[in-house]
Amino acid sequence: MARGLPSMASLARLCQKLNRLKPLEDSTTETSLRRCLSTLDLTLLGVGGMVGSGLYVLTGTVAKDVAGPAVLLSFGVAAVASLLVALCYAECGARVPRTGSAYLFTYVSMGELWAFLIGWNVLLEDIIGGATVARAYSGYVDSMFSHSVRKFTETHVGSWQVFLLGHYPDFLAAGIILLASAFVSCGARVSTWLNHAFSAISLLVILFIVILGFILAQPHNWSAEEGGFAPFGFSGVMAGTAFCLFAFVGFHVIAASSEEAQNPRRSVPLAIAISLAIAAGAYILVSTVLTLMVPWHSLDPDSALADAFYRRGYRWAGFIVAAGSICAMNTVLLSLFFSLPRIVYAMAADGLFFQVFARVHPRTQVPVAGTLAFGLLTAFLALLLDLESLVQFLSLGTLLIYTFVATSIIVLRFQKSSPPSSPGPASPGPLTKQHSSFSDHLQLEGTTHTSLPEPGKLQPALRPYLGFLDGYSPGAVVTWALGVMLASAITIGCVLVFGNSTLHLPHWGYILLLLLTSVVFLLSLLVLGAHQQQYREDLFQIPMVPLIPALSILLNICLMLNLSYLTWVCFSIWLLMGLAVYFGYGISHSKENQRELPGPNSTHDMVFPRGSLEETVQAVQPPSQAPAQDPGHME
Repeated sequence: MARGLPSMASLARLCQKLNRLKPLEDSTTETSLRRCLSTLDLTLLGVGGMVGSGLYVLTGTVAKDVAGPAVLLSFGVAAVASLLVALCYAECGARVPRTGSAYLFTYVSMGELWAFLIGWNVLLEDIIGGATVARAYSGYVDSMFSHSVRKFTETHVGSWQVFLLGHYPDFLAAGIILLASAFVSCGARVSTWLNHAFSAISLLVILFIVILGFILAQPHNWSAEEGGFAPFGFSGVMAGTAFCLFAFVGFHVIAASSEEAQNPRRSVPLAIAISLAIAAGAYILVSTVLTLMVPWHSLDPDSALADAFYRRGYRWAGFIVAAGSICAMNTVLLSLFFSLPRIVYAMAADGLFFQVFARVHPRTQVPVAGTLAFGLLTAFLALLLDLESLVQFLSLGTLLIYTFVATSIIVLRFQKSSPPSSPGPASPGPLTKQHSSFSDHLQLEGTTHTSLPEPGKLQPALRPYLGFLDGYSPGAVVTWALGVMLASAITIGCVLVFGNSTLHLPHWGYILLLLLTSVVFLLSLLVLGAHQQQYREDLFQIPMVPLIPALSILLNICLMLNLSYLTWVCFSIWLLMGLAVYFGYGISHSKENQRELPGPNSTHDMVFPRGSLEETVQAVQPPSQAPAQDPGHME
């Protein structure tokens, strides 16, 4: 036989191993997503996911019950907090252009368990977000028909006064969600086409609201006689900010869709920046004209904008606003249900969630099972739960996700990534995801070896001054500094939120504790900044790392601590349910945990790309069992 051909024994072993592998064709039809989204598609997905959710759902509720006319400040602070985390999403989406969003970013940087919990919270965010928008959608449609739907339901079905539940079952909201799920199941092209049409109408209606609203504005509505500009004080502004963050969650849809972007390195950061700017401007302007048109304490939280025009005698304008709200909330639902099944798909593809959700329909190229299953769950919640309870429950999960994404940026910047093509299985570190273990063959974009110092090591210019930090292994000091920074950020938040109210600290004790924790926070940032980071000119990267992610973490923690204890209790129950799913199913089916170490009898049950027989033998056989030449082989 010629040199290089495997022996018959080697071929027999190969056939036995190939029988355990899934066919490549099945893998392609079940797990691949099509790259078909342009920058405009992604931008309008982000705009659609943000503009309708806060404009028609939150503005009236937060203005009347939480912040008063200062709701525009709440939207401004929420926009700043969202901008900080949006930069983190933009870098992660360009660096890791795969579906999964915050779940995937956390997996790459912090490991499987934390990633599952974040993915579990992203599911909560999208489910509750969809139910919240559907309830508000139903309220606006009902207001156009003089609340006849509500009256009919209460008369023929019944009503109740139960904690956390709505006053009546909202069948209209449930039907709206099921209809949106059906449209999303038709494919990405259908979803984006509908989103473009609804987004264009929504932006035109917003422009109409701002122009006519300023014409009808009455500055007296901000006067002291009506309660003043900030009747609930600074605490009301911050509490309103925690609510208003829900208005900006739509930009994560862009990162979640990066695997379907035609050019993720460029389009993901650009789409996130443009959509966030448009949404922030719309929120601030609309909340300003709303509280100037009518007194804030007389707003109808269910349909504030339409009701404001009705009360000023412009009933025709109220119908235009109601129609615009329907278009805007259609875009929100389409964006949420575009993102939700893709997060489930990413978790299922990694083995952490039920495998039925990892299947992609061969014609529409979308995860139909996840879309329909979670559409039914969202419809059930919209049918029963109260709108305000849904919004409170949503905010905590969103802020926690933002905190982990910002932390992921710091970890990834100081983490040394092994090249994706390195031969042989690498030993997994505590912060490294073994990308070769997954059927999607995840690769960190832009990971190359250069002559720069190793990330995580002290910068050469600072070694003469901070030489005592250079004796530790690369990344050890960074890990400790990051832990200290997180602990000090939590302490600062507790002092700011509870120092005067719950803890009853004396003034000098309050100032002293705040100064000490702030100094520790800044020192930890200086230690992080003294170490070498990964730099790539061909990828979008956040400036001033770790400062910007650290400020995002601090602001998110302060906002989380402003939420009610009941929200924390409900959220803790959801986390316990997630842990039960992970330890009951995910940990035993995880692709990462099932990856076997090389040995004399080990195999790798995974899908490999097509190649020659020699390449396939090298892929499925451990190095110790490479095809040996038969002694009788001829030269």
